Amino acid sequence: MHTIDELQKRGQMIDKIVDQLLPITRPKELYLASRHLMDVGGKRLRPAMLILAAESVNGDINKVLPAAFSIELVHTFTLIHDDIMDQDTIRRGAPAVHVKWGLPAAILAGDTLYSKAFEILGSVDADSNRIVQCLKVLANTCADICEGQWLDMTFVRSAEVSEADYMEMVEKKTAVLFAASTLIGGILSGCTEEEADALWEVGRTTGLGFQIRDDVLDLLTPKERLGKNRGSDLIEGKKTLIAIHALKKGVELEHLTRGASEEEIDAVVQKLHESGSIDYAMKKAHQLVREGKAKLEILPDSRAKELLKELAEYMVTRTY
Repeated sequence: MHTIDELQKRGQMIDKIVDQLLPITRPKELYLASRHLMDVGGKRLRPAMLILAAESVNGDINKVLPAAFSIELVHTFTLIHDDIMDQDTIRRGAPAVHVKWGLPAAILAGDTLYSKAFEILGSVDADSNRIVQCLKVLANTCADICEGQWLDMTFVRSAEVSEADYMEMVEKKTAVLFAASTLIGGILSGCTEEEADALWEVGRTTGLGFQIRDDVLDLLTPKERLGKNRGSDLIEGKKTLIAIHALKKGVELEHLTRGASEEEIDAVVQKLHESGSIDYAMKKAHQLVREGKAKLEILPDSRAKELLKELAEYMVTRTY
């Protein structure tokens, strides 16, 4: 079966438990707002990685499903708050939560998902010591995400941002949630310390590759396919790896404003192609994924292990 089919199969496991683990209860509008982005879709990549990590160390999929769901709640919470901070109006091809319900409601919707994630993870059917370990992992991860988002915001106003700065920011803002997913899947399934280290590392490098690819897709993918406005990183002045490389090469990047035309965006993208900055970023993404996949060699051979490798590869080759 194709990797995408396998991903969708595991993603559908998450879709089937939404009503059970996050029912629409009172106050109804709060839970409608909280579930909005989950209900309009999503690839469920992080939960799929948690499930595959569990499978790769002979874990019980049914037992880790609530943990996988809690990861998706944290991810969705970050999307709601990201859209507020970036003033983005579209997410997954639908109105952002703050557009549909207003700013205060969107903040509460995100906070609700954050809280429910810990409640659900704490109720997993597993050894209590392992649950405590996983709660600590998720708490540390959420703090890292906030630090990463802060760095991302401050970089916009900073003239000097190095590649190392960018990698630190992306690791915290994006990669740690992938790493937490694979690690939690392993911990709940009784993995060894050595296996836990490998699972964390494959999640981390996959997450780094995912974000670099995301930066590229933001420039190249039409809004209809991307599910959000194209070129938003350029408009917001984000210091992506592509922009950092281009600036180092002496390329002047025009400041684009909201409502910039396709032609204006295309002109900047052309400069980034000519400077080799987009190619440079993609080579870095592929290198990171290769390093992560190599760490998995300590795991026993299984279809799940191969799927983790294929999923890592998919993260840096996907087209939306």
